[in-house]
Amino acid sequence: MTDQRYLKRTVVKEVVTSRYLPEESRSLRVYLPPGYSDLLSYPVVYCQDGEQFFNFGRIATIANQLILDEGVEPFIIVGVDVDLKLRTAEYAPDGARHHAYVSFFGEELIPFIEGKYPIRQESESRILAGDSLGGSVSFHIALAYPKLFHQIISFSGAFYPASLEIAEQAGDLSPLALYMIVGLQETAFKSDHGVFNFVELNREMRKILESKGASTIYGEHDGDHIWGFWQQFIPEALRTFLRMES
Repeated sequence: MTDQRYLKRTVVKEVVTSRYLPEESRSLRVYLPPGYSDLLSYPVVYCQDGEQFFNFGRIATIANQLILDEGVEPFIIVGVDVDLKLRTAEYAPDGARHHAYVSFFGEELIPFIEGKYPIRQESESRILAGDSLGGSVSFHIALAYPKLFHQIISFSGAFYPASLEIAEQAGDLSPLALYMIVGLQETAFKSDHGVFNFVELNREMRKILESKGASTIYGEHDGDHIWGFWQQFIPEALRTFLRMES
């Protein structure tokens, strides 16, 4: 049975305006940790597929558990919602809305959040997280804004050929640190880009990243392309980049 303390979550709904996105705004959900205070400062985790990370990944409940019971330093989570019909167009590097979404993320979302909440300003305090294409777009956002981001959580990253090519063409990636997992049953995933072996895609991406100096924590585990698999690894992924309270 889940400890009731974990279920007492503070999640604030926000809307950020945008000159890049055709809709001119985007909905967010912002998790505030137990004991939150404007007088303190916090690291932050930015999640693609925000609604899914909160509803299916249960990331707010997991965060409470890490903070209350494991001594992880309190942190804020920002879930960025996405229209599933437009997800590939925004998240895939060859998508029609990709540049607009990446620009919105780096130039509008970050200033909005950091202007409203007490977020630490150094890049070590910002983490990008995503599943599938969300992992891919997190990598591309970090490439586009290297002064803002260098820590990425990727669950079964959809590193299709366009992403692999971009990684191949990148220069020094030694500032990047990635937590990457993929399910061993993800060998014939049917996507709107075709049928792909995600295990091979992630192995290839890891190889390219490490050849360019990036550090990876990489794992292949029994599992498929579903939240029931990814959710198991959210605690470990967060511990990887968040400090323990002294």
